[in-house]
Amino acid sequence: MTRWLALVLTVVVGASVAAAQSSGVLHIKVSVLDRNRQPTPVPHHGLLISEDPPSTVPRRVATGADGTVDVTLRPGRYVVESDKPITFEGRVYQWTGHVTVPATGGTSLDLNTSNADAAAPGSSGTLETDPAFLLNKWSGSVVGVWTPLAHSSGVVVDAANGLIATSVYGAIALTDAEVQLAPETKVPARVLGADAKSHVVILQMHPSVAAAIPPLSPDCATAAPPIASGQDIVALVAPPLAATDLVLGAVERSEARAIVADLRVRPDSAGGPVFVDGRFVGITSAATETDVRDRRWASRVARVDAVCSVLADARRKMAEGAAPEPTRLPVDPPRAVSSDVLKPIVSRRAGSLGPPRASFADFDVAFITPVHTYGAEASSVGGTRQRVGASIVDLGSPALRPVRDFANWSEYVSEYLPVLLIRATPKLAEGFWTSVARGAAQTQGVALPSMKRAKASFKRLRALCGDREVTPIHPFVLEQRLSESEVILEGLYVFDPGALGPECGTVTLTVFGDDAQKGDTRQIDPSIIQALSREFAALR
Repeated sequence: MTRWLALVLTVVVGASVAAAQSSGVLHIKVSVLDRNRQPTPVPHHGLLISEDPPSTVPRRVATGADGTVDVTLRPGRYVVESDKPITFEGRVYQWTGHVTVPATGGTSLDLNTSNADAAAPGSSGTLETDPAFLLNKWSGSVVGVWTPLAHSSGVVVDAANGLIATSVYGAIALTDAEVQLAPETKVPARVLGADAKSHVVILQMHPSVAAAIPPLSPDCATAAPPIASGQDIVALVAPPLAATDLVLGAVERSEARAIVADLRVRPDSAGGPVFVDGRFVGITSAATETDVRDRRWASRVARVDAVCSVLADARRKMAEGAAPEPTRLPVDPPRAVSSDVLKPIVSRRAGSLGPPRASFADFDVAFITPVHTYGAEASSVGGTRQRVGASIVDLGSPALRPVRDFANWSEYVSEYLPVLLIRATPKLAEGFWTSVARGAAQTQGVALPSMKRAKASFKRLRALCGDREVTPIHPFVLEQRLSESEVILEGLYVFDPGALGPECGTVTLTVFGDDAQKGDTRQIDPSIIQALSREFAALR
């Protein structure tokens, strides 16, 4: 009996493994033709996939921003149906498709105008225009905005003057920003207006850059219609290092200058346009300091009248100075480094996993590669001392501190982009009178802990390749909170590793602290530059 049971289990398990190993991929593409007979992708379209004939509950999937989705399925025949119909340019569309998934490889299913069940809206009831098509119409108007402290979304509201509406964390002290128009295009912008209550910010880039962008101009002359609780709401977002997308939600309540909704917009994607019934009603509001620290999702929308107010003030200030020149700034590399590449490099590494460092008068400077950040992440599971490849890693070691906490830029660093991070951390020192007081207390038998404070606060960093200044991809600033009232600012400058390599001859850094005009200049040890170059060569 036991032998028969073992045989049955072997057959069943073997069949399950074989089925899993022989699964295929179904690539689904959903699109319709617009009035000009141009294909328009249908993003976020829900589809139900059932076996043919049905044997289980249908599986629900949804297309991405590009109108496609890949689904892994067992070999067999399937029926693919629209979960709900969509309306586009006066017609209702839904699909029912039949497809056979082979045992190996994959197959495609193209759902389009020619094979849709299409009808005039009048014959199928009244339906609102599908919100997903707002992404097709306005995605080119939504941009990414980089500042030293945060990333946000933005929307071009006045192409003739190069004006962008956004909502930026820490915007009141902001004077300039960088605008990402496409993965390969980033340009400088200046702040023309900001409102502390609504968090609305108006940026200006050079008008020549915005000439081909369709502006999403707010209707500032007409009173906005009322917005009721429960209404559907749509936000467009430009996440960092990703394509423009949309987020769906519902209105919770409407206030005088804001709308509260259950939109789950990441803090680093706030600032994009928001729509109700297809109307531009405002922009998602930047997260507060607490939201950023706790990785909370944004849920407030600054109403369009708040955008109009700051926009009017910005237009009055345009004559006070010129828009930045349309200089093309360095951009992030198109692809991250795979963990499959990083893992063997870290496993073979002997000695410390900490990054090379240079000491300045008031700052410790670390040179960080994806190998260092991946190694720190790989060693973070378990106790305080871990074996990673050939190394025993002490997680409390000062050598690893520069690669373990990136505060407001943790999400960016976790992407493992092939970039060189230069981190400038203020040194800590105990003040003279604090040291005297602690010594006096010790003479009375009272042992007080050392009370060190940052010797300086980071302002900026300058890098030279030989005699040529190198523009960073990002001039980030890290906010490290020591207490409710004390914050240390660190620099985290992102560079193309090839811009600071051995071919420079010399690499020189100047770190500026509290005295922003007088920096501390040091030439970096050539052995550090050569070691970094070898590390990035291994990543390629």
